[in-house]
Amino acid sequence: MKFKFWGVRGSIPTPGPNTVEYGGNTTCIEVKNASNDLLILDAGTGIFALAQTLGQAPVVAHILITHTHWDHIQGLPFFLPLLSAQNQIHLYGGMDPVTQQGIERALTVQLQYSYFPIIESQLKAEVHYHTLRPGEALQIGSTKITPTVLNHPVLNLGYRLDDSDGGSLFFTGDYEAPCNLYSADDPDYVSNQQFIEARLREVHAAMRGVDALIVDSSYTDAEYVKKAGWGHGTYGAALQLARQVQAKKLFLTHHEPTRSDRELEAIFRDVLAKAGPTDFEIALAREGVEHVLR
Repeated sequence: MKFKFWGVRGSIPTPGPNTVEYGGNTTCIEVKNASNDLLILDAGTGIFALAQTLGQAPVVAHILITHTHWDHIQGLPFFLPLLSAQNQIHLYGGMDPVTQQGIERALTVQLQYSYFPIIESQLKAEVHYHTLRPGEALQIGSTKITPTVLNHPVLNLGYRLDDSDGGSLFFTGDYEAPCNLYSADDPDYVSNQQFIEARLREVHAAMRGVDALIVDSSYTDAEYVKKAGWGHGTYGAALQLARQVQAKKLFLTHHEPTRSDRELEAIFRDVLAKAGPTDFEIALAREGVEHVLR
């Protein structure tokens, strides 16, 4: 199994001379498994560049959406294989607990005439929608995919991919480690803490021992003080998570949109210095770079 980053930014695309090295597109990861299926994790603006590499042959694409915040779906209408009748597009995601609608809403809403010149009925590809249930695995070719609910201000599914060739990865989408909002003397503190710890055990079990752990690492610890509750993680939290689940390699992604290449590298040097010796490799996610597992 191998994967390639096509988008590593959070919130909004950031093209320009200051983001050339690591990339300015929003979240999108291409995965090729042992059976040569095309799996795509999230559909930020990076999916447009990915589409340019697919050529004219019939395309069967499996797009797994972690959640429907704008930066994770805004590239969907620009995924050119949707416009060819020879292609099949499978779109996967969770059931929104507020709207009670499945992942089909992510594309339907964007293709309203007020927002886009092409409406859904004009798409020529064969489009299939799949609503996933947390903890229930699905099989795509040689890969077993297991969704897990992760803490974020909207339903967010992290995905574990286990391939028949032995390679494995986990992608969090956006993720902020849950914390207890009650004070220690509040009567609800204990029950809430028990709930949080149970959820963390479930999350850690889903990530345990993966070859590649790809984690939302938007903020430094100092920045997080003012952004707690926004739904994003820190570099320090990502390192702690990798240690806890015994990941083999940690990829830090969802780079803060105001961060330049030089600023990212300065922060990364500081992260490595503070981390000290680890049993796993650490890397900044970089647009256009492919990684091979096993």
